[in-house]
This record gives sequence, structure tokens and C-alpha cells, in this order.
Amino acid sequence: MDTTTKKNTERVRIQLEDFSVEDEVNKIKGCSKRIGGIVAFLGAARDFSKGHDVDKIDFEHYPGMAETRLSEIREQALKDFDIIEVTIIHRVGSLSIGDNIVLIIVGAEHRADAFKGCSWSIDELKRITPIWKKETTPQGDVWVEEHP
Repeated sequence: MDTTTKKNTERVRIQLEDFSVEDEVNKIKGCSKRIGGIVAFLGAARDFSKGHDVDKIDFEHYPGMAETRLSEIREQALKDFDIIEVTIIHRVGSLSIGDNIVLIIVGAEHRADAFKGCSWSIDELKRITPIWKKETTPQGDVWVEEHP
């Protein structure tokens, strides 16, 4: 595995297991002494959606394609924004209410650039990444199609 591929697999992951926000922030901090601002977006499973209680959420993905899309988002963010590093992690499988779902961390010299890069990255993730969400509610299972 070359260093670029290794770096991408460390910075972009789809996984069943939970992640540590603190560990991931420290990894971003450790990649450059120029980083002066870090912005993190953490998506968590909530117990209410569209007027219904939610008991749990299941995530499925298109293996290989989803990782490719996340890598493309990371690379595009690094090109389009004045940022230094990006980490994107998304969990799949069956998640309980309150569990971590997705984490995006962006490091930049300045906070404004980190906010812009992080906001764009989560919007793109929801727009182009083949990851699907099924909510289990008291009324039955519901596949969520839109990405607010």
C-alpha cells in the first residue's frame, strides 16, 4: 500500500464500529503545525423524524463505490477550500438512538476556511454518496430517501 492510499484509508472510512471524535481530532492536529482551526461535524442517531418516533436506524452502503465517493469529496474539498486536512468517517449497520453516525473533521489555518470545507463536505456526502438509511418506527420500517 503506497503512502497516498494509506493516508486516504486513514482519512476516509466506512465502518461498523464506533469512532472516537477526540482521537480523530488529534490525528488532524498532528498532521500539520499550521492548523489553527478545526471544525468537526458529528451526526448522531435521533429518536424522532418526520413526526414519528424512531427506535433504531440501519445504514447500508454500496461497497467500494461509497468509499470512492468519500475519497472524491475529501480530494475536492482539499482542492477547493483553503484547508489542510479532512477526515470523513461514516458508520453502517444497525445503530441505536444516540449512536454516532458520521464524522467530518476539517483542519485549516483559519476557522472560516475550516467551517466552509466542513459544511461543503457533509452536503456533498449526503448528495452523492450511496449510503441508505432505514428508520425503524412503531409504525414499521421506513427507507429515508431525501437528504436534508
